[in-house]
Amino acid sequence: MKRNKLIAPIVKWVGGKRQLLSAISALVPKNYSYYHEPFFGGGALLFHLQPKKATINDFNQELINVYQVIKENPEELIQDLKKHKNEPGYFYNLRALDRNSNFDKLSKIKKASRVIFLNKTCYNGLYRVNNAGEFNSPFGRYKNPNIVNEITIRAVSKYFNNNDINILGTDFEKAMEGVKKGSFVYLDPPYHPISESSNFTGYVQGGFDMYDQVRLKDLCDRLNKNGISFLLSNSATQFIEDLYKEYNLIYVKANRHINSNPNKRGEIDEVLIYNYG
Repeated sequence: MKRNKLIAPIVKWVGGKRQLLSAISALVPKNYSYYHEPFFGGGALLFHLQPKKATINDFNQELINVYQVIKENPEELIQDLKKHKNEPGYFYNLRALDRNSNFDKLSKIKKASRVIFLNKTCYNGLYRVNNAGEFNSPFGRYKNPNIVNEITIRAVSKYFNNNDINILGTDFEKAMEGVKKGSFVYLDPPYHPISESSNFTGYVQGGFDMYDQVRLKDLCDRLNKNGISFLLSNSATQFIEDLYKEYNLIYVKANRHINSNPNKRGEIDEVLIYNYG
């Protein structure tokens, strides 16, 4: 199938896979009937592979709303994005909206537009929320951020609508209910921390802890038992290596910029785990 190069990620997301696409896509099975991605994030792999049948999911409701609006209301979203101002005062006023009791009354389009604007103009393009679920990344001071990417929004909307793409916003286990043999599942969960200072699960309220990592391993075991192919990315920690020791492990290096200690940012070992030959 010929890929449409205009179809690309709309937002920059924690642990995004653009820089590892060649390594990951080389491991994707050649033939599968259905694509599942229960930790969708920025969606780099789906937009690269462009399968005709897929279910995408993320627990972050604000992010999933962005994709639903792109699918259903691309032109209204583009028009709203054009209204934003790349100014610190405007940024902080918009950021503060989720601290307001009227936040839920905002339209889906306004909410999606806000997330994209904050993502494009906040420091390091890093979507981050505090324990109360409030966006808390600071202003990034970029001169010309690409806030209104009309071409990409329209291309992604067309892809969603011209194919069988199901969009969910729930827990990863629930999103995987009913997965059928012949499917391919790509799992890109919040990574297990390589150190305490790098523990970054703040892209969604509540985070993703050790218990969730074990829950995910149990899901992978069920997929494997049912003959379903999965590929999982995670940090190459001893905990993860021990957890998945019976599967195939390949190590790759990636640049990460999310350590709270700037001196510890940079190239780290990640592991790709899969259950097929």
